[in-house]
Amino acid sequence: MVPPSPAPGRERLDRGAKITVALLFAAWLTDYVDRLVINLALPSIGDEFDLSRAQQGVAVSVFFVAYAVCQIPGGMLADRFGAKRVTCWALIVWSVFTALTGLAGSFAILLVVRFLFGVAEGIFPGASMKAVSERTTPGQRMGANGLVQSSNAVAAVVAPLAAAPLIAHFGWRSAFFSVAAVGVLVYAAVRLWLPEPHGPRVAPPAGGTRTVVRSGTLWAFAGMFFGYDIIVWGLNTWVPSYLNEERGLDLTSAGALAVVPAAAATVSVIVGGRLADRFEGHQRKVVVPAMTVSSVALLLMATASGTFAFVAWMTVAIAAASLSYMPVFAVPLRSLPPELTGAAAGLITFGGQLGGVVAPTAMGLLADAAGFGAAFGFLVVGAVLAAVLACVTPQDTVSFRRALRLPEPAPLPATPVTVESENP
Repeated sequence: MVPPSPAPGRERLDRGAKITVALLFAAWLTDYVDRLVINLALPSIGDEFDLSRAQQGVAVSVFFVAYAVCQIPGGMLADRFGAKRVTCWALIVWSVFTALTGLAGSFAILLVVRFLFGVAEGIFPGASMKAVSERTTPGQRMGANGLVQSSNAVAAVVAPLAAAPLIAHFGWRSAFFSVAAVGVLVYAAVRLWLPEPHGPRVAPPAGGTRTVVRSGTLWAFAGMFFGYDIIVWGLNTWVPSYLNEERGLDLTSAGALAVVPAAAATVSVIVGGRLADRFEGHQRKVVVPAMTVSSVALLLMATASGTFAFVAWMTVAIAAASLSYMPVFAVPLRSLPPELTGAAAGLITFGGQLGGVVAPTAMGLLADAAGFGAAFGFLVVGAVLAAVLACVTPQDTVSFRRALRLPEPAPLPATPVTVESENP
C-alpha cells in the first residue's frame, strides 16, 4: 500500500468557511450554555429538592450518560443524512428539553428530562465537526474547528454572567427558559444561512463506518479526550458550589470569578487549534507539556488556602489543559475523508463525555467523604491519562491511515464545487 502524502499546513479561511465558523460557534455556544446553567443552579436545585452533593452530581452525570451514548450514533446519522440536517434536529429538540428542565417538579422528573436533553445534544458534536470538515480544506480544518470549539470556553464566561443574575433574582427555572429561547433563534439561523458543503455529499463507503467504530487507534484518541474532559467537567461542575459553600461567595460573585479561567481557556482552545494545524497533528508536542503544567496547577489549586490562589491556579490548570482540545482531534479529522468524519468525531467525543459521566459523581462522592481538596486532586488522573495516550497514538496522517489500513485518498479538487443541498 502506498502511503498518502501528508496534509498541507494551515490555510486562511475563505468566506464560506468563515460563515460556517460563525454559525456553528453560535450553535456550540448555545449548546454549552444550556448544559452549564445546571451547574450554577445546583445549589438552588439541591435546596429545593433536598439533595446531597452526590445526588447533585448525579443530576449532572445523567445528562452525560445519554450525551455520551449518543455520540457515535449522532456521527453516523450525520454521515447518513447530512451534517446540516442533523445539526438542526439537535438544536430544536434540545431547546425544548432545556425549557422542560425549568418545569421539573421533582428530582425524578429532573433526571428524566436531563437524560432526554443529553440524547438531543448528543447527536450534535459529530454533525458539527463533519459540517466544518465538509466546508473547509485539510489545511483550514483544525484552525476552523478551534475557533468553533473556543465557544465552549466562551460559554463558561457567558453562562455565569447571564444565568447567575437570573437565578439570583428570578429563581433557577427562569435561566432554563431564557436559554431555550436563544436556542430556537440559533436553529433558525443555521437552517437559513449555513453554506452548502464543498463537493457532493457522499454516503459513507461500505464498511467504512464499521472500520472507524472498531478501530483501537480511534478509541485511544477517545481515551485521550476522556482524560481532558475529566478536568473540564470536574471543574465546571463543582467550582461554583465550592466557591459558594466553602468560600462563602454568593452565586453572582462566584460566577464572576469563573470568568477569569474561562477567558484564559477561550484563548487556549484557539491557540491549540492553530498549533494542531502548524504541527500537522503530532499531538504529543502539545498535549504532554500542556497536561504536565495542568497537573501541577491542579495540585496547587486543591491545596490553596485562599480564594485568590485557588482561582489563579485553576486558571493556569484549565488554560494549559485547553491547549490540548483541538490537538486531540487533529490527526483523525485531517486524515479521514469527510464522509467518515462524523462517525470519527462522534467516537472521540463519546470518550470525552464519559469524563462528564465520571467526574461530577466521583467528585461529589469524594467531596462528601473527604472534602473538596480530595475531589479536585482527583482531576490529575485525567491529565496523566491524556498525556500518556498522546505519546502512544499515531502522530501524523501517514501513520494514522496505516493504523486504520485506509487507502490513499483521492486528490482534492482545485476549486470547491457546490452541489446537492442538505437543507433539512
